[in-house]
Amino acid sequence: MRYDAYRFKVPEEKIIRVITNTDAKNEADDQFAIVQTLLSPKFDNVGLIAAHYGRENAVEKSYIELEKIFELMEFDSKDLLFRGAEHGLSDTKTPVVSDGAKLIVREAMKEDKRPLFVTFMGPLTDLASAYLMEPAIANRLTAIWIGGGKYPVGGPEFNLGNDINAANVVFASKIPVWQVPKNVYEMMPVSFAELEDRVAPMGKLGAYLCDQLQEHSMEEGPRMNAFRTGESWVLGDSPAVGLMLYEHRFSFDWIQAPYITQEMQYVHTGLNRPIRVYNNIDPRLILEDFYSKLSLFTKRKNSDK
Repeated sequence: MRYDAYRFKVPEEKIIRVITNTDAKNEADDQFAIVQTLLSPKFDNVGLIAAHYGRENAVEKSYIELEKIFELMEFDSKDLLFRGAEHGLSDTKTPVVSDGAKLIVREAMKEDKRPLFVTFMGPLTDLASAYLMEPAIANRLTAIWIGGGKYPVGGPEFNLGNDINAANVVFASKIPVWQVPKNVYEMMPVSFAELEDRVAPMGKLGAYLCDQLQEHSMEEGPRMNAFRTGESWVLGDSPAVGLMLYEHRFSFDWIQAPYITQEMQYVHTGLNRPIRVYNNIDPRLILEDFYSKLSLFTKRKNSDK
């Protein structure tokens, strides 16, 4: 699925295949990244995978959330939505076979000259499983992962914590990885006033994006109480989209992928191949691109009525 209703055109040789792996109902920022992905004409969206996030029925809730977004956008979701693993890997040898992991294998092994990018906005379970199922995918895709603690030490981070084994499988593989650790994805703050002004007026879709974020921000619990500020949020998954639009060539370091302990600390063994670890992003580019695409999409829908 490729949305291409713009005056500007993307050169054919720059179009990429994209699979989005998202724990969509865990938080409220995935939805913004998903919409931006679906509205970007550079991307041929070949599948979206609902991921687990450590709670009961998490995959099904994420899947239903994907269906909701497609419904609001009035896009046909046929053959595009898949369920990923229901839980993390039990060890570093055994895959959790799922429709999502099978999709990654199938698309990676396809004879298609266009590059394949797979973005992960939650745990790396489905990528690790796909690799354990078919190691030949390693040099046939690029993975962008929103997750992990700050280098060089690491530390607690939600996406990593939901499957440390999977991260170790991927880091020990030859898969090209672009990692956006916690200190970098936190560079995507937005204010609620900003979203109310620029997103909420954009039809049912814009209203839903803002309302579900505001609702989530009001939830109670120790994690939420520590995270929220009252007037702002972090769209931490959006760099996964932004790096496919513009790879920020001078904003990453090549670091040999570490081994990760159960305490989520990085151990730099020097045994793994280097991966890209981003140290900076351009939130202006990512946010303005999102606002503009949402606005243009809304105007087009209104003019078609």
